[in-house]
Amino acid sequence: MRPVALMLGLKTLWVLAFSSLSNTLAVNNSGRWWGIINVASSTNLLTDSKNVQLVLDPSLQLLSRKQRKLIRQNPGILHSISSGLQSAIKECQWQFRNRRWNCPTMPGPNIFGKIVNRGCRETAFIFAITSAGVTHSVARSCSEGSIESCTCDYRRRGPGGADWHWGGCSDNVDFGRVFGREFVDSNEKGRDLRFLMNLHNNEAGRLTVFTEMRQECKCHGMSGSCTVKTCWMRLPTFRTVGDFLKDRFDGASRVIYGNKGSNRASRMELHHLEPENPAHKPPSPHDLVYFEKSPNFCTYSGKTGTAGTTGRSCNSSSPALDGCELLCCGRGYRTRTQRVTERCNCTFHWCCHVSCLNCTNMQVLHECL
Repeated sequence: MRPVALMLGLKTLWVLAFSSLSNTLAVNNSGRWWGIINVASSTNLLTDSKNVQLVLDPSLQLLSRKQRKLIRQNPGILHSISSGLQSAIKECQWQFRNRRWNCPTMPGPNIFGKIVNRGCRETAFIFAITSAGVTHSVARSCSEGSIESCTCDYRRRGPGGADWHWGGCSDNVDFGRVFGREFVDSNEKGRDLRFLMNLHNNEAGRLTVFTEMRQECKCHGMSGSCTVKTCWMRLPTFRTVGDFLKDRFDGASRVIYGNKGSNRASRMELHHLEPENPAHKPPSPHDLVYFEKSPNFCTYSGKTGTAGTTGRSCNSSSPALDGCELLCCGRGYRTRTQRVTERCNCTFHWCCHVSCLNCTNMQVLHECL
């Protein structure tokens, strides 16, 4: 009996280990496309005279077969995706510049590190902002003529109001949303809680870009009068998108896996997200969702991939999150001074150069211990 029990125990351990490994690989695959931030050029293929593929940029090996197909079908779009991802990273780091987690990145394919293996708020924001970055960049590139397969959104034509009409070149946000959904969501596999969370946050990012579109107009008339206006739809600034998603991060909903039953007619609706607290309302499509508590970002941890806050600059006079007390997690801080030389007292000379003086000041810096 003992050998049988031992074999059953080993089998159980093997199954658990394999399941854990499979889950880790699935998690890593979710954001593998982020690795194209390292792509060297705006073209994905070098072809010969017969249009036969010769070279594939190594960064594109991180993409799925479907993602590579989408890039080939939309010449010029790779540069737009990479640009959108760069904007997303910069915006993430701006929004969290004063937080313990400040959206750090690293070289290599796993640019956001191990944090994306968790189901916390920070992961939710990463998925939402990168998805929004692709939609925003692709929509703008369409109106700029940088992508061969799309143009401006010309569907709004004719009278729009008493003193204005539709015209101009509207940013093609619909193309951006559709492409973003096909490209970004294509690596999400399964029906577990993480799968539902990632899809929800991806869509929340795209929806933010869509709902923040604004009407922009130009006046026409004699001597600068505004007899009639031509209007079109313009994308929001990406800072606006980041601000909106940051607010959603602060109010993110903690969710659990829900199952409505076994109605085969609505199989896609069987698996859904429910608030962990039954007293809370279900998350809206705009909300960010998460299912586990954030790690401790105060100290370094190789397991969770957190760098800690040692050495971070803090504000000694602020009671907010950027203050030394909170940012340094109660460990204290050191103060040092450094000499900073900056250009000052600049004067414009006609025509056409600017002359400046060099001013040297002593700057006081506070750094977490």
